[in-house]
Amino acid sequence: MNEVLEKKIKMLPTSPGVYVMLDEGGNIIYIGKAKILKNRVKQYFNAGYKPPKVAAMVSNIADFYYIITQSEIDALSLENNLIKKHKPHYNILLKDDKTYPYIKVNLKDNFPSFSVTRKIKRDGAKYFGPYMGGVNVKDTLEIINGAFVLRPCTKTLDPEKKLKPCLNYHIGKCAAPCAGYITKEEYALKVNAAVDFLSGNDDGIEDILKEKMAKFAALEEFEIAMSYRDKLKMLEKIKLKRITALNKFVDIDVIAVATNGVFSSANMLFTRGGRMQGGKNFAFEDASMSNSDRLYSFIMQYYTVDAEIPDEILVAEDVEGAEQLSEFLKLKFGKSVRIYTPERGVKRQLADMAKKNAEDYLEKEVDRIKHKDDMTTAACAKMKEILSLNNFPRRMECYDISHISGVDKVGSMVVFLDGEPDKTSYRRFKIKTVEGSDDFACLKEVLKRRLDKIGTDEEEKFPKPDLMVIDGGKGQLSAVREVLAEYDLNIDLISLAKQNEEIFTEKFDDPVVLPRRDYVLRTLQRIRDEAHRFAITYHRQTHEKRNLTSVLSEIDGIGKVKRKALMEKFGSVENIKRASVEELKETDGISLKNAQTIKEFFENGK
Repeated sequence: MNEVLEKKIKMLPTSPGVYVMLDEGGNIIYIGKAKILKNRVKQYFNAGYKPPKVAAMVSNIADFYYIITQSEIDALSLENNLIKKHKPHYNILLKDDKTYPYIKVNLKDNFPSFSVTRKIKRDGAKYFGPYMGGVNVKDTLEIINGAFVLRPCTKTLDPEKKLKPCLNYHIGKCAAPCAGYITKEEYALKVNAAVDFLSGNDDGIEDILKEKMAKFAALEEFEIAMSYRDKLKMLEKIKLKRITALNKFVDIDVIAVATNGVFSSANMLFTRGGRMQGGKNFAFEDASMSNSDRLYSFIMQYYTVDAEIPDEILVAEDVEGAEQLSEFLKLKFGKSVRIYTPERGVKRQLADMAKKNAEDYLEKEVDRIKHKDDMTTAACAKMKEILSLNNFPRRMECYDISHISGVDKVGSMVVFLDGEPDKTSYRRFKIKTVEGSDDFACLKEVLKRRLDKIGTDEEEKFPKPDLMVIDGGKGQLSAVREVLAEYDLNIDLISLAKQNEEIFTEKFDDPVVLPRRDYVLRTLQRIRDEAHRFAITYHRQTHEKRNLTSVLSEIDGIGKVKRKALMEKFGSVENIKRASVEELKETDGISLKNAQTIKEFFENGK
């Protein structure tokens, strides 16, 4: 420890606050909070054993500063905000393995509707979920909409303005609140019943579904009757997930962490309304000194980034400061949550289950992390050497062209940073100057438009790449080289030919051929395939949009505004062809006469 650090530690106050660790370059590498700043910061520099990750962090500390706060709760809030802002290398930065869906309803709406979402917002709505482990969220939504005849649309309804009922009303799938066929009070009773079911109360819904199945079977509406039979099967699946020893009106999250001293993992199990919804895994690198610290930091990050606050949070091990954490969440979100370690019973079993899941995920994730460098930074370093590149290929850009016989020509640019996709930097190009199906000319246009950004105000969005990768062989490389020669830029250029996976460079006359399992080749294949996927996706969207516009323009009375409305509602020509007159006239601006004209147009083989 240097003299500067030693003096600063001696002068630390005994107040609560936040400390910020800096490296030699002045970069923030770790942020922590403390009840007593002096005691907490001294711990890092005391002699004795430290986990490898903590030792590595301490060896990089060149300086630190601190911010005194009024209370430990204030320190907690400030720490959380600073971590979000600076994302220090040694703090826990969560990366979960999946995003799971929720069912959302805003009870303040006129005639609320239930919908599926993958993002929780602090918008006053109620959220149910997450849905996982074999329970399909769309099936669950169909169960409540079908059983309680709730409206499946998400239109904003005004009780004073009556609309025509849509097809869903005529086939018994909606009570038509839009047309005033049900009062707000009657509809609210149905919504409350659906909320009860999603909260864990299964009573009565099975009888409703059976009654509807029998009704439609008697009417010989066998397809609809079978849909209710399928809903009953899904309901049975949901019931099987009931944990009988748990209160069905309490939502519980169960959290455990595991570490090997370098990498860590967390597992969360979710129970909603007494039902086990499944689990979620996270992996991270951190410099926490104990599992208590890890759990504390994990809970802070997870629940302050638009996550649902449960009634209880069970942790597999004691969390120091759990009461303050609970108080902070209550102050921030207005909901009390108890954080504790269960000692016995089914809750202890759930905590042990989460711990086993965290350990299992850590073992598998560490194996993946060990090979991650092979596919990323290590592959970039090896690529520079094997291909004799001038630059370390930190930012790689790959380009591809997509069209059908020269129609709807588009280009794609995908970006990899340190061997990993940077999807926020992907760009798409509509070909503007090329006639016919000249791929070389299209590629030249895209490259010129992209390189023209360098040295302009747009360079921040289009920084100079270290390496450009072209999908193709020697011909494509030569075409692009002509464009690059017009610019005085130090950018490496290669192409990858798909047939034999040959790599063409500016340095060698003959292509470089690498073993199929080589990480350099696999990295180049990943970026090439990603550029191809991105180009094809954009081409399909462009082609479909043009087809939709051109076909609809042939229909009498369907102008630009109405074509746009139809496109937004149905998304494709095929969907418009299949739509009924009733569904078509539900589109904004489409009258009954328009709808009939559209239907006749397609029925006549157009």
